[in-house]
Amino acid sequence: MIGPGTVRTASDLVPSLERFWTVSATALDQLAENWTAEDGAPVYTVEGRYTSRGWTEWTQGFQFGSSLLQFDATDEVRFLESGRANTLAHMPPHLTHVGVHDHGFNNVSTYGNLWRMAREGRFEATTAEIDGWELARRVSGAVQAVRWTTTSDGDGFIHSFNGPHSLFADTIRSLRSLALAHQLGHRLLGEHDEPIGLLERLVQHARTTARYNVYQGTGRDRYDVRGRVAHESLFNTNDGRYRCASTQQGYSPFTTWTRGLAWVMLGYAELLEFLETIDDSALEPLGGRRDIVGMMLEAARATCDFYIETTPSDGIPYWDTGAPGLAEMPGHRERPADPHNSHEPVDSSAAAIACQGLVRLGRVLESTDPAAAQHYTLAGLTTLATLLDAPYLSTDPDHQGLLLHAVYHRPNGWDHVPEDSSIPRGESCLWGDYHLREAAVYAGRLARGQEHSFFGAEAGGVS
Repeated sequence: MIGPGTVRTASDLVPSLERFWTVSATALDQLAENWTAEDGAPVYTVEGRYTSRGWTEWTQGFQFGSSLLQFDATDEVRFLESGRANTLAHMPPHLTHVGVHDHGFNNVSTYGNLWRMAREGRFEATTAEIDGWELARRVSGAVQAVRWTTTSDGDGFIHSFNGPHSLFADTIRSLRSLALAHQLGHRLLGEHDEPIGLLERLVQHARTTARYNVYQGTGRDRYDVRGRVAHESLFNTNDGRYRCASTQQGYSPFTTWTRGLAWVMLGYAELLEFLETIDDSALEPLGGRRDIVGMMLEAARATCDFYIETTPSDGIPYWDTGAPGLAEMPGHRERPADPHNSHEPVDSSAAAIACQGLVRLGRVLESTDPAAAQHYTLAGLTTLATLLDAPYLSTDPDHQGLLLHAVYHRPNGWDHVPEDSSIPRGESCLWGDYHLREAAVYAGRLARGQEHSFFGAEAGGVS
């Protein structure tokens, strides 16, 4: 269980953040010097070198988005120019990719960050550039929303690349694409010019994920523990009925793959921020603000509670809460995680995602439940503080990664296992590096008394 650390506020992290951004710049330079487009999108490191491997190029936005976050934190213009140029050169195919569920990963991380910082006045951008980034956000949100399966209960979901039967927990964070497109006033049209509501599909997907992927402790099966997350839910595509839990990257459907848990934690926390920008009248036909906020808040709190309760004291989880080797590690939840153990790997990338979800949920609850807000915030800051130091932050100038001890796909055996180890360790992944940078940007703004949200950004100001 995550215990209270020495960090009480984001301001306490400022010295660590200053060092972090120096290390981050070195890692970005290393990757840029050694990567070519012909290599494909970098995914994870093998012996400190980024390599490509995956089902789709779902990590490319994290590559170029990382440069944009580096500029956001440091004002180093070369990183802005690199991120902007590479977005223009390499990201357009991702805008109209109809075969994936990861538009939030690829396109919000690039076009979204450019649009956000330009509206904040962080750099000079022409009207044409801003219009282009807005058009990209509209297109991406619409394309993502079209990838739709209707369920028997009248809702539905954006289906994963596995096909129309498959709902991934991960996709909750791609709803940012729909949210931004809706905020921009985009109208998606279907057959016979029938309107397809982007806000409606966002709410329906969030409701379906909360209903089937997030366990509520209500006895739906023998493994129903409140806050546990199933990576994948399977549906009968003939009638839209739910069939069973599943997983691609976890140990089993009835254990919790911790990166899937982290996606849900952060996804719902951000969606709660988004709902604060939406009028009651827009939510009324979709179930009303009270029910929609209640659904999302319970999903966020349940998953964050589960993470805090099942994660080692320093905030770094093992890759799956039911990984079989954990039986050989009694008391592993009551002490700091050990990335050098002989039984099961940790997944630092899950922690990088989860820490931001915890802090964002804390901010959401500040005015209504201050005690709970502090509980979640401190857990998030404790986790982030761990990641900003050894043994997780890479300080090897020859290592292309930033965040060490990440895991990609344990069941498939894709992660590198050093010769002197029985488990994967010591490697990085692009989503871990990106989300650690994103969490660091967020913490830095909080330390300066600023907020940081795509959904509340106003032209000419920092939100």
